[in-house]
Amino acid sequence: MAGKFITVEGGEGAGKSTNLALIKSILEASGKEVVMTREPGGTPLGETIRGLLLDAKQSSMVTDTELLLMFAARAQHLAEVIQPALAEGKYVLCDRFTDATYAYQGGGRGVAMARIAQLEQFVQGDLRPDLTVLLDLPVAQGMKRAGERSAPDRFEQQQLDFFEKVRACYLAMVAEQPDRYRIVDAGQELAMVQQQIQSVFADYLGRN
Repeated sequence: MAGKFITVEGGEGAGKSTNLALIKSILEASGKEVVMTREPGGTPLGETIRGLLLDAKQSSMVTDTELLLMFAARAQHLAEVIQPALAEGKYVLCDRFTDATYAYQGGGRGVAMARIAQLEQFVQGDLRPDLTVLLDLPVAQGMKRAGERSAPDRFEQQQLDFFEKVRACYLAMVAEQPDRYRIVDAGQELAMVQQQIQSVFADYLGRN
């Protein structure tokens, strides 16, 4: 039996880490074997690339380098973690995937969507997530939360306008692919956010 590929997306301060743990527990409670992972990263090589991408000292990194490093880490991740787990019938739960590349490098950096799509097809073939949960909240609220959590990484140092473009891109993708996405209002109190997530997965698991 083929597994399912579930991704969780969202901007800074959306609460992905906390809510990924909840989603994992919901899936496991329904009898699914879950592999939880993240992007960029997910493998030893991918985590090394992640370190470069997030390193605030790498301020001279050009956009094409950033884009290609994202897909290099993704190629390793797919081969080493995601595809084997799916082939074994497991549920793969991933903190961000290629939607984040469209949002951050496409929406935020201005890379042509067609260029990202070419790399997506080259690296992934026809593999796409079965379900994507978007934790959405106003940018200013998310950045305030992120600032209270830790020192800003290379992406978090961008201006608010960058993150507004990222959010707009995510919402545009939801509008284009409503069957794959579920939006959760992450600006609410945690209990309300998690109530929404419970509802999303009650529906999803009821149909899968």
